[in-house]
Amino acid sequence: MRRIVSIAFLAALSFAAAACGGSSTTATTTGGQALVGTFTLSPGSCSGSSPTGTYFRMITPGGSVSKGPFFSNPDSVCPDKTYTLATPGTDGGFLTGSYQPDPTPTFSSDGSSLAGRIVAPQAFTAINFGISTNPVDPQTRLSVPAPSISVSNGQLSGQIEAWSASWNNQYFNQGSPKPDGSHPGLTSPVSGTYDPTTRAYVLTWASEVVGGPFNGFTGYWHLQGIFEPRSS
Repeated sequence: MRRIVSIAFLAALSFAAAACGGSSTTATTTGGQALVGTFTLSPGSCSGSSPTGTYFRMITPGGSVSKGPFFSNPDSVCPDKTYTLATPGTDGGFLTGSYQPDPTPTFSSDGSSLAGRIVAPQAFTAINFGISTNPVDPQTRLSVPAPSISVSNGQLSGQIEAWSASWNNQYFNQGSPKPDGSHPGLTSPVSGTYDPTTRAYVLTWASEVVGGPFNGFTGYWHLQGIFEPRSS
């Protein structure tokens, strides 16, 4: 099953600028305060009783986010190989308010992704996958906004329509909502928690693959780390 591909990987509160590290770049918007900057990623870890940090799981068609069944990645370093860990890429994490597009070329000769700004390319069934955000979604060819995340009373919400997984010379939108604004199948809104003192966050969502040979598989994403506000 080398070609299996779904990648299993903010309302009115105003903080003072000091709550986000003294930056003036986190603007207040309707529905919460926008967090504009870099959501740095903590590397995934399986050292405890359950995985922590940044990881994803892939849910097989007909399954559920809570119970699966989940696809097993033979390249996973976890005892439970349904968890695929991720490490931060060259940008340290994902950006809000701007894109981190695919490189040119996007793939190596064996189909492995070369997209390494958000997460380092990671082996998934012997082929590396990567993550990018692009003004035009590579799978659907629809224009999408840059990621935006907001906080209200410590709760995160927002949109990450542009989240794109590349693997085996193919692209799979793994955003929420989808580029057309929908939440098909198990696709769930972006949600999470944020500590204004430490800027520590946890962000999760699920995104079902729509169309193509892997229609119906769902990626569940768990991102964890520290939010770094963009400097003025």
